[in-house]
Amino acid sequence: MRFSELVKHFQALAEVTVNEMDNPEIKGVAAIEEATANTVSYIEGNRFADYLNTTRASALILPENQHLQRQATEKGIAWVATSQPRLLFARAIALFYQPFQPDPEIHPTAVIDSSVVIPENVYIGPHVVIYPHVKISSGVSIYANVVIYPDVVLRDRAILHANCTIQERSQIGKDCIIHNGAIIGSEGFGFVPTAQGWYKMQQSGYVVLEDGVEIGANCTLDRPATGETRIGRNTKFDNGVHIGHGCHVGENCAFAAKVTLAGGVTVGNNVLLGGQTAIANRVTVGDKVTATGQSGITHNVKSGEVVSSSPAVPNHIYLRSSAIYKRLPEMYRTLKRLVKQVEKQQK
Repeated sequence: MRFSELVKHFQALAEVTVNEMDNPEIKGVAAIEEATANTVSYIEGNRFADYLNTTRASALILPENQHLQRQATEKGIAWVATSQPRLLFARAIALFYQPFQPDPEIHPTAVIDSSVVIPENVYIGPHVVIYPHVKISSGVSIYANVVIYPDVVLRDRAILHANCTIQERSQIGKDCIIHNGAIIGSEGFGFVPTAQGWYKMQQSGYVVLEDGVEIGANCTLDRPATGETRIGRNTKFDNGVHIGHGCHVGENCAFAAKVTLAGGVTVGNNVLLGGQTAIANRVTVGDKVTATGQSGITHNVKSGEVVSSSPAVPNHIYLRSSAIYKRLPEMYRTLKRLVKQVEKQQK
C-alpha cells in the first residue's frame, strides 16, 4: 500500500501529524536497524534516534519530537508523528501480517467424547483429546496434541496452541490465547505434614481466565484445594510464568518471563512484574505496582509503588544502595585505616 493509505489506518487509531512530502510504496515493516527500502519502521525515543542517520526505511513512525522530524525530512524520509509510536507500529504489523488461522474442521485423529458438542466454526487439530462434558463455544481453535480434561469451558474465539493442557473445570474466557506447553488448572502444591510423612490434600478448586487473557509458552497455573485461581481481564503472561494455587491477579497486568507467585497471592490491576520476580505466600500487591526484574516481594506492597531487589525495597532506596554497593571496597579500606588510627591513639 502507499504511505498515505497507511496513514489513514493510523488516523483511525490516534491523533497524528503527517509529513506529506513523499508517498512511497510500503511493502512491509522492519526494525529501525534492519529496515530496507519500501518498509516502514519506528523510533520511540532517544535510544534509537541515531539509527535515523543510517536507516534505509522509506517511512518512519516518529514521536512528537521536532528535531527527529526535521532530520527525517532532510533525509527525504516520509514520516508520521504521534505520542504513541510503538502502538502505531503494532498497527502497521497487523496490516501486513496475520497469524496462521486454520479453516474450521475436526481432524480425524482427534479423540472427542460423545458428550461434547462442537459448533460448526471450530478447528480441532490432530491428536487432540477432549474428555466428557467440555463446553466449546463459537470460533474456538484447538491445535495439535492439546488435552482438555472434563468439565472445561472454552468461550468464544479462545485459541489453544499445540501441546497445552487444560485440566478439569478450568474456565477459559473469550479471546484468550494459551500458548504451547502451558498447563491451566494443574494441581496446587498442597501437602499436610504428619508423623507418617506428607498427606496429599486434594485440589478440588479450579482456574478462571477472564476475557482477553494471554498465557505464554510453558506457563503453569495451579488450581487450589478449594475455591478458584483467577486471572483478570486482558492480563498477559510471558513464557514460563508460574501462578500458585488460589492466587487472584487483576486486570491489565503484564508479567515478564519466569515470574513466580506462591499460593494465595493477590495482585491488583495494571501491575507490571519484571522477569524472574517472585512473590511470597499470601502477599497482597496493590494496583499499578511495578516490580523490576528479579525482585523478591516478601511483604504487602501499596498501590502505585515501584520496588526492586530481593527482599524488595522501594526503587529509590535500591538505586541509592546500589551506588553505595559499588563503593564498598573503597569504604572498607577507609574503615580499616580509621580503625588503625584509633588503635594507635588508644595505645
